[in-house]
Amino acid sequence: MKILQINQSDIGGGAGIAGYRLHQGLLTQGIDSKLLVGFIKTDDPRVESVRKYRLENQLSRFTWRLGLNYVHLFSSFDIPQHPFYQDADILNFHNLHTGYFNYLAISKLTASKPAIFTLHDMWSFTGHCAYSYDCDRWKIGCGQCPYPHTYPAIKLDNTRLEWKLKNWVYSQSNLTIVTPSRWLTEQTQASMLNRFPIHHIPYGIDTTAYQPLDPQLCKTVLGIPQNKKVLLFAADSLKDSRKGGDLLFQALQELPPSLKAETVLLTFGSGGETMTSQLGIPTLSLGYISSDRLKSVAFSAADLFIFPTRADNLPLVLQESMACGTPMVSFKIGGVPDLVRHQVTGYLAAPEDTADFCNGIVTLLTDEALREKMSRNCREIAVTEYPLELQAQRYIELYRDAGVSSQG
Repeated sequence: MKILQINQSDIGGGAGIAGYRLHQGLLTQGIDSKLLVGFIKTDDPRVESVRKYRLENQLSRFTWRLGLNYVHLFSSFDIPQHPFYQDADILNFHNLHTGYFNYLAISKLTASKPAIFTLHDMWSFTGHCAYSYDCDRWKIGCGQCPYPHTYPAIKLDNTRLEWKLKNWVYSQSNLTIVTPSRWLTEQTQASMLNRFPIHHIPYGIDTTAYQPLDPQLCKTVLGIPQNKKVLLFAADSLKDSRKGGDLLFQALQELPPSLKAETVLLTFGSGGETMTSQLGIPTLSLGYISSDRLKSVAFSAADLFIFPTRADNLPLVLQESMACGTPMVSFKIGGVPDLVRHQVTGYLAAPEDTADFCNGIVTLLTDEALREKMSRNCREIAVTEYPLELQAQRYIELYRDAGVSSQG
């Protein structure tokens, strides 16, 4: 069985990392997996980039003014000519919205090959956005968009037309949908994609690469004093408003002075160097890191992982924190409660309530016994519910079912 993953990147961004981890899990299980991606960051011979044409850049200026993203990428219709596509038995779409793929080509690509579509956000069934926040107009066909500037931004509100175009394409496509979180499963069941089978399969994580390490040793490696409590915040871009850096700033300012005095804020991800200069808390920024081992060192050095996200599916950083046995504080939004289980693996604050978020930090930082209990729970749940082998096995079963159905 040969699988072709089509994704934004191999290890760029959360969806890229999630897709590449699945790719590695499949290879370990003896499945022939290859990737076609928008941009490459590894030297993996099983990864190639999607071909793009120079003319597409000129076309994009026109389609951008019309408020239509990605429809200028006619190169997507040539993917069936690529050897990876021709050799594949089954396709697995992932993130299709970072400027490398035209969703209008989905029906052509699935005409002769069955496809799994792994959703990493809401984009596949909205009129433009990856996350709709409190808007549910995607259930009725979009239009009158309240958030035209959220990613991917639009210049003109043509969200009703984009919604109709997606709906039309899906009506002619052969897809099976996978949703990583319970929240995204519920959203998808209420969307235009409910015409297809929908399967809930969480992301998998390598629990050997991510495991608890000696906290004292990790602090020493990072140059953090042993007597300091460590809060960790991480995201691909720490300045992304969706990740809630401003909410974190407010919550940390509300910490009691005595607790601030014995705390260090550790960050990794781009943009961490400047965001914490006014907090009054010593800060160590590791910048953007892709090494699993170094991330495990950071998680293991931390007493708490704090994640003030406004909207998310199944955040990989929370899964990584769990696997390293680090309790978490986050908001009760999206797929976060799948991982941050209140009083079990961490503290769930009311959405955007910085006082409640601060209370969660104080409660857990000042109760070492509670943190130790949560740490054990985190590791146990990661090992039993989210091992990469389990995710790969679930996908292999789905691939086989899709292959059998297409032959039938």
